[in-house]
Amino acid sequence: MKKIVITGMGAVTPLGIGVDTFWENLTAGKSGIDTIKSFDPSELAVQIAGEVKNFNPSEYIPKDLIRKTDPFMQYAYIAAEEAINQSGITIEPERTGIVMGTAMSGISTIAFTQDALSGASHKKVGPRFVPKILGNIAAANIAIDYNIQGPQFTVSTACSSGGDAINTAAMCIQAGKADIMLAIGAESVLCPLVIYSLANAKALSRRNDSPATASRPFDTSRDGFVIGEGGGALVLETEEHALARGAKIYGVVMGCGNTGDAHHVTAPHPEGRGAMACIKLALNEAGLNPEDIGYINAHGTATNKGDTVETSAIKKVFGDNLPYVSSTKGATGHMMGAGGITEVISCIKAIETGVIPPTINLNEVDPECAGIDFVANTAKKADINYAMSNAFGFGGQNSSVIVGKY
Repeated sequence: MKKIVITGMGAVTPLGIGVDTFWENLTAGKSGIDTIKSFDPSELAVQIAGEVKNFNPSEYIPKDLIRKTDPFMQYAYIAAEEAINQSGITIEPERTGIVMGTAMSGISTIAFTQDALSGASHKKVGPRFVPKILGNIAAANIAIDYNIQGPQFTVSTACSSGGDAINTAAMCIQAGKADIMLAIGAESVLCPLVIYSLANAKALSRRNDSPATASRPFDTSRDGFVIGEGGGALVLETEEHALARGAKIYGVVMGCGNTGDAHHVTAPHPEGRGAMACIKLALNEAGLNPEDIGYINAHGTATNKGDTVETSAIKKVFGDNLPYVSSTKGATGHMMGAGGITEVISCIKAIETGVIPPTINLNEVDPECAGIDFVANTAKKADINYAMSNAFGFGGQNSSVIVGKY
């Protein structure tokens, strides 16, 4: 097995744009959740979200590209640009590839275009509509601008999409199909169509009067997740390739797991069957034991079943060797495909800085989740060598990614 290392990171989040800003605000316990500003939410039952704040795409993206892209594509592009610049990589066109992860692609563009079309003429539908909604065009735009000609995949495994993008990128490198891979996740689903559906499914928090405290992972008073948006990117390459060019190495991709519950399209298996299997697969591939993991960035969405099932799975796998566990979704909301990448970045930064990011808004741990240190409200110092990020999605999709100190 080739050693796969991480040489670049990029983040666009509700806590800020850029990895350093994201990490500073995350570890300070700040919230990126507020009343929705991108459209008027006053008629909706749910009026809050983790939006990317004060976002002006022209500061980051060529103006001709802005007109052609959905916001999720813009977040992907900006995150990828930061990761590429940080890595200092020289693109080798045929030996560099991209894996893009997104749960719902251009759903907001679809919704708003249909709304404009209803009762209007066909002229309300622009010629760029189709490429703006396709999931793979996010990667295509990056590939075109950076002349990346190697493997290109787009994975859509619900909220596991970002973690599975890392897994797929690593497999491409292990198979010898590329020396360098970009793993990217991005999401922007904020529109009445999606909010109505998730609200009617009773999946979303309705704390419109207190946005900053609405997302409460593992708390006894939690009432659902908060939608987030953004993008994340990693540059992965073989250790040999990174050393040959004198790159700074931020961490190692130790192992990845992917499983399916084969149980239900929205609810997790009540015994955490798929989650446990996924965690064990990642540990096995990494060649690690449960006691080696110092920190888990949990999926932790603040839904009733999700939090209790994940907690149960962690306890069953780790037994008496429970690591620190936190959910950064208390601060960012649920960024779906983007979260799978930004939460791995949180793991890399935790290893690098010796700081465990907190689970904010956790004031009283649900008795069914008790027994784990969830790093409630305030970051903790801890020297760790290995960290795991879990991402579980609709359809029973499970992803676990383990990163380690180099």
